[in-house]
Amino acid sequence: MADCLFCKIAAGEIPAEKVKEADDWVAFRDISPQAPTHVLIIPREHIATINELEPGHAELVGKLFLAAQQIAAEEGIAEPGYRAVVNCNAQAGQAVFHIHVHLLGGREMGWPPG
Repeated sequence: MADCLFCKIAAGEIPAEKVKEADDWVAFRDISPQAPTHVLIIPREHIATINELEPGHAELVGKLFLAAQQIAAEEGIAEPGYRAVVNCNAQAGQAVFHIHVHLLGGREMGWPPG
């Protein structure tokens, strides 16, 4: 999508501190981190919200969470614990309308969130 911030990051048109990438996803550090480790994992394909997911996206969504698992291990937050969050629409806190997994760790997480 031409005006999507995350599509532009995935395409390399906007710089980001990339952590890891594959053919169908990109992971980069959040510019406004909410934890010592805050990485966003996005698909290269533009999908605005979880509501737009289709059955054919199941493998892609799985890859996003497997990437979160790998990055958590590499960042040293897997064993102490981390949070993987996906917000859907504005009331849930989604600010960029391109699905993304927030990988958060490196500090104690409260519950319930929000």
